[in-house]
Amino acid sequence: MIRDATERFCQKVRQSLEDGTFVRLVVRPAAEGADDPPRRILVRCIELHGQPHLSFTAHHSRQARTWNLPLTSALDWLRTELNRKPAGAFLATTRRDWQWQPTAQGARLIGHPPAETQPPPRTHDRPRPSRLDASAHDWLRALGLVDQTGRPRPSAADKYRQIERFLEIVEHQLRGCHWLPQPARVSPPAPHAVANPTQPTLTLVDAGSGKGYLTFALWHLLSRCMGLRVRLMGIEARPDLVQAARAVAAQTGATGLEFVHGDIARVELPRFDILLALHACNTATDAALLRGIQNGARLLLVAPCCHQQLRPQLRPPALWEPVLRHGLLADRFATWLTDALRVLFLEWAGYRVRVVEFVESEHTPMNLLLAAARVRPPFADPDRRERIVQLKEAFGIRGHPLDPLLTESGSEPCAPSTP
Repeated sequence: MIRDATERFCQKVRQSLEDGTFVRLVVRPAAEGADDPPRRILVRCIELHGQPHLSFTAHHSRQARTWNLPLTSALDWLRTELNRKPAGAFLATTRRDWQWQPTAQGARLIGHPPAETQPPPRTHDRPRPSRLDASAHDWLRALGLVDQTGRPRPSAADKYRQIERFLEIVEHQLRGCHWLPQPARVSPPAPHAVANPTQPTLTLVDAGSGKGYLTFALWHLLSRCMGLRVRLMGIEARPDLVQAARAVAAQTGATGLEFVHGDIARVELPRFDILLALHACNTATDAALLRGIQNGARLLLVAPCCHQQLRPQLRPPALWEPVLRHGLLADRFATWLTDALRVLFLEWAGYRVRVVEFVESEHTPMNLLLAAARVRPPFADPDRRERIVQLKEAFGIRGHPLDPLLTESGSEPCAPSTP
């Protein structure tokens, strides 16, 4: 079964290279006891001496290693690597994306709609596209992330990469919600783009905005890069951080960006289209999800933080007792169970949910992002509700912060706004 999935995956890579639809390939290798195994290997197609090659970049914890192979040798390498049972592989093409995923029953191949519809250029050396160009330097500098020349400060390198990754994910999700119907340009339309006054205002809430790093980044993407009319509210419980963020917004002329002191569970909010909640501790994540669902938000982006609410309730079935009697394993399992229940609640509420890696695990173990787009009427599928109930009963979960949603039965909490 592994070989079948491997051959099919390699054939799709070959076909995409032949018909020009190849975008990129990502392989997460098996560690195999290496001192510093690569976390992932990124593969792109380039032209060398007039011939197509695949360029490999292996990202290790302390360095990156690059090499190039002609297509035949590259495909042989890929086939060998997949037969070594890596952690996974992903092929992006302009027609369809393909995920090679190992399981206990053997590998399987999963198709997804394409994230990109245009192949990248095949030049050997090309600058990495980034939204954090000179038009972002004012707020990046005010927040202490870059120096006077616009270069990331060494102490802020991880945060800078997190912001770049965040903007990539948000842009992709916005296209999926049709707020960005065409692939956006890499460079902003102007240093400070002016929104079309006839456009509807896109309203967003950042629950737990903290120092405002990602709040400013989201405002920058939508307002300056995309030229959209935006109202973005950062909600933060610490008044000193609210005052500091307000000062930066005033200093940089961030029109449409505001910071409010309050608790996401109780603060007064307008109707909003998008909810952002990144690393809100414990049940604050669930409070944010509940506000977003009840508001009818079309897009929810949540990166959970610490999980404490389910762990004391955990009463595993007898089959799981040999595993979960160990405190460390029970802690980790409670984390996964918490997020799994959140996904099920979101699906019950009418959302399509993707669980993606937000940042690399060596930067923080809290590196998952739940990206939920509303695609169907909420609370209309009793089977989805029953899955929540069964999972809770199986592990003795008596109460969950999102349980109020279980009382819903097809009622529309709030009609989603149109882009």
